[in-house]
Amino acid sequence: MAVQPLPEAKLLDKFSDGISSLKYLSPASGGSTTRLASTSWDGAVRLHDTSNSSSPGLLTHNMESGPLLSLAVPSAMNKLVTGGLDGSIKMLDIETTTVEKIGRHVDPKKRGNDENGTASAASPENACSCLAAMNGEHPHLVVSASWNRQLCVWDLRQQNNGESIAQVDLPGKAFAIDVDSSRGRILVATSGRRNCVYDLRSMGSGSNTDDKSSSVLLDSVLERESSLKFQTRCVKLFPDGSGFCLGSIEGRVGVEFLEELALPTNGMKKYAFKCHRVGDTVYPVNCIAFHPTYSSTFATGGCDGTVVLWDCQHKKKLTALPAFPTSISALAFSPDGSELAIASSYTHEEGDREHPQDELYIRKILDSEAMPKAKS
Repeated sequence: MAVQPLPEAKLLDKFSDGISSLKYLSPASGGSTTRLASTSWDGAVRLHDTSNSSSPGLLTHNMESGPLLSLAVPSAMNKLVTGGLDGSIKMLDIETTTVEKIGRHVDPKKRGNDENGTASAASPENACSCLAAMNGEHPHLVVSASWNRQLCVWDLRQQNNGESIAQVDLPGKAFAIDVDSSRGRILVATSGRRNCVYDLRSMGSGSNTDDKSSSVLLDSVLERESSLKFQTRCVKLFPDGSGFCLGSIEGRVGVEFLEELALPTNGMKKYAFKCHRVGDTVYPVNCIAFHPTYSSTFATGGCDGTVVLWDCQHKKKLTALPAFPTSISALAFSPDGSELAIASSYTHEEGDREHPQDELYIRKILDSEAMPKAKS
């Protein structure tokens, strides 16, 4: 039987500045396009058709938020939500290209005075570093987290007047976020190596954040220290929500479980492993993405320019892709798992220096590369 040749990564587009996030959109009913959204430090959100290699660009729109750090894709809406270095959260209608301001992260000490977008509100200290769409039972809600230690919940159907429907102060700067749509839970990784879980189902019973606000306080259901010794870069929940993987600046991935929330662990205990290292040089792990079909398979991208697929259940390396020109800043699997979007984009881990151009690649993924392999 002939061995199937391995696919090569195909260049989809080149960017003028760093690529901060990648998200696939849900397949359009009856459509043949595979749509991929991205945000960049050049301030633009882009939409590509990855099935059209000759002319993949569908849309490029400057959100006028300064550099864009984060992106969310609500599955029930043909819209994209972006988070900017200026702290703003904005929504782009893909069909009309109109932009709606959803809200803004502001200094908690000046909350109520700066929410309309004054110069002090637009400080990078308030940057919206993380965004996620809740989807599932909450298809119109997005959650955002910021460098000023805020977590906010926004209802995209409402005229929010710049005010979130729920919020809470975090124990540190928000570095990464993910959501469990089936349970309405939010996981945030912050500075100080803290991992915090919040439950949207507690919103109705929460009290107001202050007398002037209609926003309710979001309850924390779990807060604990990371099992890794160094700063967290990325975090992703298991597809079933029973645990999560997190990557750190020390070239290591931690696999943890949420047994405190009475979720099944299948007899597994937390563990960690080294990765993205070349000789004695240790590189940060920038991003993690779970495969949509093989639920124990996930990919990691590091500052060494490599992408590796792992099986977290059997603790095995599955596939290592050939190295890319520079750091891997973002990853995303397509909804059917047949391809992986890869951002080869310098993340300034070595400061300002000459570096390869920021590029977006698409790599077809074979079942044989992603399928978990039982212990021998």
